[in-house]
Amino acid sequence: MDGKTRYSDEELEEFRAIIQEKLEVTKRDYKKVMDELSKGNENGVDDTSPTFHALEEGCEAQSKTQMIQFAARAQKFIQGLQAALVRIDNKTYGICRETGKLIPKERLRAVPHATLSIEAKQNRR
Repeated sequence: MDGKTRYSDEELEEFRAIIQEKLEVTKRDYKKVMDELSKGNENGVDDTSPTFHALEEGCEAQSKTQMIQFAARAQKFIQGLQAALVRIDNKTYGICRETGKLIPKERLRAVPHATLSIEAKQNRR
């Protein structure tokens, strides 16, 4: 980097826009999944054969498990994005919490809630 210790206010606003967009999409997807999970079994397969019913329940359980996993990941992502917005407000966004150096813009565009540079992340392994 060019010796900068933090991103400019303009750069931070660019990141804020990226994060807010991702936050909006993720919250919408999370809400859809939670609505789907709270519906339960409204399809009703009472009049179908027992074999089909068992298969249906197996698929439903797997699907429900995947939806729960997605919801958990989405919730964690939402929290990470919200924390990133706080760092933008504090003007500490984009600074690696281990090296203190700026995280490259390319990484922040790909992983906007990142708090570690690739270098620091690799050093942890």
